[in-house]
Amino acid sequence: MSFVNALDNQDRDMLRRIVKKVHFQHFDKKHGASFVTNRMLDQMIDSIGPEVAERMIKFGVDKGLR
Repeated sequence: MSFVNALDNQDRDMLRRIVKKVHFQHFDKKHGASFVTNRMLDQMIDSIGPEVAERMIKFGVDKGLR
């Protein structure tokens, strides 16, 4: 089971925005904004693992993204 499903909606949405901005920034320019789906973002979040995702959530909260 994916740990992304265990996150609350607010944290999951924030992680998706961060991952899209950092890891998929060039996809929007090349393929259009609708190319990157939430499923792709969730798979990337799962691949980085819960420890890194936890640090990313803390970073987002510290930067005022939530």
